Amino acid sequence: MALIAVRDLRKSFDDEEVLGGVSIDIREGDLVSIIGPSGCGKSTFLRCLNGLEILDSGSITIDGVTLSRTSPDEKPSRALMEATHELRREVGIVFQGFNLFPHKTVLENVMLAPVVVKGESPEKAETEALRLLGKVGLEGYAHRYPVTLSGGQAQRAAIARALAMSPKVMLYDEPTSALDPELVGEVLQVMRDLDAEGMTQVIVTHEMRFAREASDYVVFMDKGEIVEVADGDEMFTSPRNERTRDFLRHLVGVLS
Repeated sequence: MALIAVRDLRKSFDDEEVLGGVSIDIREGDLVSIIGPSGCGKSTFLRCLNGLEILDSGSITIDGVTLSRTSPDEKPSRALMEATHELRREVGIVFQGFNLFPHKTVLENVMLAPVVVKGESPEKAETEALRLLGKVGLEGYAHRYPVTLSGGQAQRAAIARALAMSPKVMLYDEPTSALDPELVGEVLQVMRDLDAEGMTQVIVTHEMRFAREASDYVVFMDKGEIVEVADGDEMFTSPRNERTRDFLRHLVGVLS
């Protein structure tokens, strides 16, 4: 049974259609990589899954919480906004920029949402935050400030912060694009570890080797549509759709 079910999702900005009827099912525990050219709608799709963008029409259901709308002319209902708020508690998201609060320590950054949003006691939030920092390899960095971290460390701290809300799903929007090449691997390893633990993850990425080797399946998007879905080996060695083949042809060595 699908943990995430998307049906005919549409989204436009200034009369330009960015998502043109996206439908997909994602099972619990899957690690899904979304690839495609810049401007094809990947990031908008991710932001709709988290409720950061309100869908124009269609439906998104994640773990029984449904966002639905019949038309962009339909005013977002109170029920839709309440469901959106509930969904954000269940779906963590990590962006290209780390978005850590610079005036708070790493530990305080990770503790903040559970205390403010979930009403947890500071003691409980601190215990869990320290556990999560250990999970992402930042045991000794709890009392440091974000400015003292490398890019890879800051992104791992951002992942720990998202995990602190105990999400059912983790979303990543190009989480390694702002990192120096030697730091990319440490962030991708955290995703591999979470996958081994059964976390459902959806990753918009240009890291094609990771997409091929780590994903349960890969989604290729173009012009606001899902063009092809296949496992990593099939997607990168024998894509069925000409649009997929044309995209991958421009990536040196990706089809070899």
